[in-house]
Amino acid sequence: MAIRPDALPTDPAALTEMVLALDVENEKLRVALQTLKEMIFGKRSERLATLVAEQLALELDDLETGATPPAAANDDAAAAKPSDKPRKKARRNIGALPKHLPRCEQVLEPEATACPCCQAQLHKIGEDVSEVLDVVPAILRVLRTIRPKYACRGCTDGVVQAKVLPRLIESGMVSTALVSHVVVSKFAWYLPLYRQVQILAGQGVHLDRSTLAGWVKRAAWWLKSLYELQLRTIQAAPRVFCDETPMPVLDPGRGQTKKGYFWAIVSDDRGHSGPSPPIVLFRYAPGRSGAFAEQFLDGFNGRFLQCDAYDGYDRLSEVARRQGPWTLVHCWSHLRRRFVKLARNSKSPIAEAAVRQIAQLYAIEAMVRGSSPDIRLAARKEHSLPIVEALKPWFEKQLSMISSGSTLAEDIRYALNHWQGLTRFLEDGRLELDTNPVENAIRPICLTRKNALFAGHEVGAENWALLASIVATCKLSDVNPAAYIAETLEAIIDGHPHNRIEDLMPWRFRKTSSQRQ
Repeated sequence: MAIRPDALPTDPAALTEMVLALDVENEKLRVALQTLKEMIFGKRSERLATLVAEQLALELDDLETGATPPAAANDDAAAAKPSDKPRKKARRNIGALPKHLPRCEQVLEPEATACPCCQAQLHKIGEDVSEVLDVVPAILRVLRTIRPKYACRGCTDGVVQAKVLPRLIESGMVSTALVSHVVVSKFAWYLPLYRQVQILAGQGVHLDRSTLAGWVKRAAWWLKSLYELQLRTIQAAPRVFCDETPMPVLDPGRGQTKKGYFWAIVSDDRGHSGPSPPIVLFRYAPGRSGAFAEQFLDGFNGRFLQCDAYDGYDRLSEVARRQGPWTLVHCWSHLRRRFVKLARNSKSPIAEAAVRQIAQLYAIEAMVRGSSPDIRLAARKEHSLPIVEALKPWFEKQLSMISSGSTLAEDIRYALNHWQGLTRFLEDGRLELDTNPVENAIRPICLTRKNALFAGHEVGAENWALLASIVATCKLSDVNPAAYIAETLEAIIDGHPHNRIEDLMPWRFRKTSSQRQ
């Protein structure tokens, strides 16, 4: 509602207070408007495009660390390497194609092999060979299994015939390879079942979507023991990442969906070259309460939980466990996003300065990524600790000079309220600066959910979580999920011993595959 001139206060102090309050409100509205523009028209990258070259010399009063501020850090950017370490070559097929791919040769002979001068026969003195990457589109075929019967002409008994091979779906007319293809197409490459039905129909195979859903359910049933072993393995990790994302589930009888959640638990020691295999585990829950986090993390022997600042995790730090409560480690990436957004939308020099200091922490982490925990911790004590120690009083100083109701003040209070969790990476070299491992694992879930819209029911959501866990773990282990699921299902169906089920885990499959090549 517009303010009428006769409604303005006559007291100068009250008028000043009203102007300041309106200025804070206008600033919030400007930020909100710019945020909406960014969401609709802007890029999704977190790079700080608003920083200009003239601001490189920006100083933070007494916040001097003696280090030259590097370029704005970005999780998706290539990590900088120290000069004393050899740089790894990018894994690209430039100039040579992978040796494991089959070769199909075609020989191009000249039209004539007689000498144009004397008509004598030419002889081969060499050849030029070139290779191009080719593709054979997916081909549907019918596998006919023939079992001949043999009998003795002089006897009435003794008919001999091979046993029927076990199938993934008994009496079904689908092979294990096709079921694996359907599973991987949905959970690895985000192709929902109704689109796969359309693709099959284009090749003359008309199936109902419920048929493919039954295949997926059966595959989940066979792979459940691997999922449970992944859970037992990740429970032994000393540190895990945790996050959650919405998962709509169809609510029968209401004609609409209800909101469920996928809770992601990740163990990834590659940042400090740890011995544990990388594992992703998704669990479905009908809500986001911290009680579900407590339930899913029950039985874990770890001490550190790296997560965002969601209040539901706070109860975990107070839960009495056999080895004590969880120690929460918070995420610098979440803090950085706040200042990046503010710097873009309001051109705040304080937000830009905060981003630069956080960028220095990421530059240090890039130098020691992959090193042992002792080396990482020593580097953090020497380089990161001074930055962090200077950053907190600088935040407090800036907070005292700005409006308490501004967005910038909210972001600074967010940092100060979670300072203990943000600085715990300085205590243990196994800890990471952010929760990117679990966020990267959740991203495929979001893409699949965007295409498939919702799970048909809660059992379907649980099967979704199971299969997505196995596919995501394959990706972390650098394993082809299609080959892994097909061969693993075949092995289980053929009667692989249950006491050797660990031999079928994705991190074991990778070693086996490399030995074959």
